[in-house]
Amino acid sequence: MIPTLANHLWQSTLFAAAAGLLTVAFRRNHARARHALWLAASLKFLVPFSIFVGLGSQVGSRTAPVPVVPRVSRVVEQIAEPATYSFASTQTGKPVPLLPIWAYGVVIVAAYRLRQWRRVRAEVRRAAPSPMPFPIPVRSCPGAGEPGVYGIFRPVLLLPKGIAERLSPGQFQAILAHELCHVRRRDNLAAALHMLVETLFWFHPAVWFIGTRLIEERERACDEDVLRLGTEPETYAESILEACRLYLESPLPCVSGVTGADLRGRIERIMTMRRGIDLGLGRRILLAALAAAALAAPVWIGLAHAQSSVFEVASIKPAPPGGRRVTFDYRPDGGFTATNITLAILIRQAYEVMDFQLSGGPAWTESDRFDISAKPGYALTRAQSNMALQSLLADRFHLVVARTQKEMPIYVLTTAKGGLKLEKLDRAPMEGDGDFRAGGGHLMGQGASMHDLSVMLCGIMGRRVQDETGADGIFDVKLDWTPESFRPTDPNRREEHGLPPPDPNGASIFTAMQEQLGLKLESKKGPVEIIVISRAEKPTEN
Repeated sequence: MIPTLANHLWQSTLFAAAAGLLTVAFRRNHARARHALWLAASLKFLVPFSIFVGLGSQVGSRTAPVPVVPRVSRVVEQIAEPATYSFASTQTGKPVPLLPIWAYGVVIVAAYRLRQWRRVRAEVRRAAPSPMPFPIPVRSCPGAGEPGVYGIFRPVLLLPKGIAERLSPGQFQAILAHELCHVRRRDNLAAALHMLVETLFWFHPAVWFIGTRLIEERERACDEDVLRLGTEPETYAESILEACRLYLESPLPCVSGVTGADLRGRIERIMTMRRGIDLGLGRRILLAALAAAALAAPVWIGLAHAQSSVFEVASIKPAPPGGRRVTFDYRPDGGFTATNITLAILIRQAYEVMDFQLSGGPAWTESDRFDISAKPGYALTRAQSNMALQSLLADRFHLVVARTQKEMPIYVLTTAKGGLKLEKLDRAPMEGDGDFRAGGGHLMGQGASMHDLSVMLCGIMGRRVQDETGADGIFDVKLDWTPESFRPTDPNRREEHGLPPPDPNGASIFTAMQEQLGLKLESKKGPVEIIVISRAEKPTEN
């Protein structure tokens, strides 16, 4: 399974790339439109799609299912995964300590930003109130910092002491007009949000690229507004150049000044009066449609998941005492019937994990037994039926689980020294391929891949089996061995399939696999996905 953090990163990166393409398409329009696009790309890093998928699931779980449910691909299922992150080295199988590395980077970036903020804060405290008429409070600062707007919700205009005497009246008014544009646009808030993104995702190059583009487009947007208000281009350009010559640029992106971005490009655009054109009706509709689609798509996915995860009728009752036979049978419509079954078995079926992958929970989850019958309102695939079973367990057993990874003994499936002894089937996969019959020392599979075989071996070996054979295609598999726990008098599962009992003196599964299949199982340690039961209650009445 691809880690959820990686999912979120590639989704956000793809979103940023799409925003970048739109800014190219809107390069002749006002800079404020491009700034809004880059800001949306930045905020996407803070908002996983899984939040909207979860919202859709909550809504969908309260609505009646529809007759047709679209199939949701594995890529989409990854979008819906919760934000739990775990990583492992593909070579050693040992967990990589990425969390401490990430936290260390966050601390460094946050400490650097805090130091910059304290410098600006100290200047604000040293600044004296100014009686200058302006829509926000004005303070005169004795330092050498450029004119800038400090603060987000209660902004203050910081002006270097004596700036009015150093600039001509026209230049000074142009500087004030520029800073007022920053206030009206709330650029400090946008910059502060992106600084949070940079702190949390300091390792992602796209985040820093977006930050550069945000500063450039916000300054260009203010330049366009100042010129639109009637300021002479030459006077405005001279005011910016004088501010750059006399004062230092603000150390914080969330203190909007006048000297930021590409100075040469800004002066060229100002002097040539290159102002963006308004967005036409068509482009406004396009942006609105794309924004609606970006929000609606994950919600729709959540609705599809919820609607494909609800049984129309479900009966749960305690199993009669004395029963020994445990069954779990899927019906063609995606429903199922189970007899004498425990909650632990149901969880393993719903989440497609083995015994060794389930942890926690009260003791009764392994001892109390139930008879269950579930019927969907429309046909479900096997995957949808398992999702519906997850919802049923959460609703009736109040089940809460968490996914994690743990380093445990595993087996690695490799090709033996003599080479693979299975003949690759020269045909397309058919219905029923990948299914196995197994019973005490016998295994048969038709049209099975190495992945299918490794999954089946997980249940036999009681460990995760990792396929590293590199063999592609499908094979017919037949394997006979003598289980370690075999006793000739035991009524084992072979009799259920009409199979003869194994030879008490036969080979172990390790030897049999090498001799009969040309495969080898090697014991190692590696990461194993674990389902941890956080909460479980005995089921509610029907």
